[in-house]
Amino acid sequence: MSLELKNLDEVRQAIAVLVTNNMDALDRLVWTGVFGTGEVRDAARQGVFDHCKSVGIYPASIHNLYMARGRGEVPATFTVPAINIRGITYDTARALFRARKALDAGAVLIEIARSEISYTDQRPLEYTFVLLSAALREGWRGPVFIQGDHFQINAKKYTADPTGEMKTVLDLAAEAMQAGFYNIDVDTSTLVDLDKPTHTEQQQLNGSLCAEITAFIRKHEPAGVHVSVGGEIGEVGGKNSTAEELEAFVDVFNAALAKAAPGKPGMSKISIQTGTSHGGIPLPDGTIAKVKLDFDTLEALSKLSREKYGFAGAVQHGASTLPSELFGEFPKRGACEIHLATEFQNMIFDHPAFPTELKNTIYAKLRETEAGERKATDTDEQFFYKTRKKALGGFKKELWGMAPSVRQAIGEALEQRFTFLLTQLKANQTSEVAAKYCPFVPGSFPTADASMGAGKGPEDVTGLSD
Repeated sequence: MSLELKNLDEVRQAIAVLVTNNMDALDRLVWTGVFGTGEVRDAARQGVFDHCKSVGIYPASIHNLYMARGRGEVPATFTVPAINIRGITYDTARALFRARKALDAGAVLIEIARSEISYTDQRPLEYTFVLLSAALREGWRGPVFIQGDHFQINAKKYTADPTGEMKTVLDLAAEAMQAGFYNIDVDTSTLVDLDKPTHTEQQQLNGSLCAEITAFIRKHEPAGVHVSVGGEIGEVGGKNSTAEELEAFVDVFNAALAKAAPGKPGMSKISIQTGTSHGGIPLPDGTIAKVKLDFDTLEALSKLSREKYGFAGAVQHGASTLPSELFGEFPKRGACEIHLATEFQNMIFDHPAFPTELKNTIYAKLRETEAGERKATDTDEQFFYKTRKKALGGFKKELWGMAPSVRQAIGEALEQRFTFLLTQLKANQTSEVAAKYCPFVPGSFPTADASMGAGKGPEDVTGLSD
C-alpha cells in the first residue's frame, strides 16, 4: 500500500479515522504532509495539527522554566538535552518520544540548525509537523519544545553585506516562530574579534547584534509567549570561554536590548566553549579524537550566569561524540542544556541493518557533489564522516522509505541511546515541572499555511551542529 494520500478526499478520510487512534492513518498523513504537495500536503498537516491540539500536544517555550531555574525555584540538578534530528525524522522522533514517555522526561528540546534546515531539506513548518506527529504516534501529551539551533550570522557574508545577512537570519527567525519554534539560539559569536584590546570591545558586535535579533523576536513572538533566547560568547571549537568574556557579552547585550526593546525579556541561557567541537574530529581510521572537556569552566560559568544574571545556566555544544561516561557530569556541574546531534546521524548510517546498496549509492554521489570538500590528506572514512550529512536532504525519500524492519531496528537502537542519555542527564521525571511552567498559550498553535516555508532554504552556513 502506498503511504501517500493522493487527493483531498483520501486526506479527509484519513483525518476522520485518526480520531479513533488509527495509527496507519497517521502514518499516511505524515508521509503526505512531508512528500505531498499543495493543498493535499497542507490538509494532511492541518488535520494532524488539529488533532494534536485537541489531545493536549503543543509547541512551547521553555523560557519560564529556565527563568524559574535562574531564580532558584527549580533546582539546577538536571541538564536539558537539545537533540538535533537530521535523518528519518519521524522514526527518530518516535524513538525519542518512546524513551521520554517511559522516563516521564518533559524537559527535552528538539532542534534544527540553520545549516541543517538546508542540507536535510526540512523547513521549520515541516519539522514541527513531523515532531508533533511523532509525539501523537507514541502517546505523548504536554509541551513539545522545538528550537532553532545556531541561527547564525555568517561572518564573511556579514562583512560583504551586513544588511542582507541580518535579513536572512531575521527572516528565518520569523518563519521559525510562525512554525512553533518558540526556542531560538542566536549565534552572532562568529563576529567576536579577539584582536581588540578589551573584552567589551571584543564582544561589542556579538552582543549588540544578538540584542537586535532578540528585539526582533520579541516584536514578532505570539502574544503570551516569551521565546527562549540563547546567546553565545564565542565560536564552538575556538578558545575556551572565561568569566570576563561572559560578563562583557551580557553587559553589551543588556544595554543594547534596553534601547531596542525596553522592558522586554532578554536571554534565558548562554552558550560557552569548553573544549568541544561540532561533530567531533574524525581520525584517519574513522574514529573520533578524544577531547579534553573543561568541566570546571562549565560549572563556574553556569553558576555565574545564574547568580549574576538569573539565567538557567550555561549551555554545552558539540557533545554528542563525547564518551558515555562523561554525561553524568553535566547535571552535577549545573549545565542547563547540552546539544546532541552527530551521534544519532552516525547511528543511522552505521547501523548493521542500514541497506548496503543505499549507502553505496549515497557515497558514490558524495564523491561527485562534495569533491571540493575533500582535503588531500582525508581518508575515505574521514571524507564520508564529514560529508554524509549533506546527503540527508537529497536522499530523504529513500531514507524514509527504507523497509519497516530496517527502520524499526534503527529506531530501537536510538531509543536505547536516548534512554541512556536522558537518565544520565537527570531529565527523567521532569514532565510535571515542564507542564507547570510551560502551559499551552491560546493562539500559539501553528497552522499549515501554504505560504510558509515555500521558498528555498538558506544555504549551508558552516555545517554547524553538534
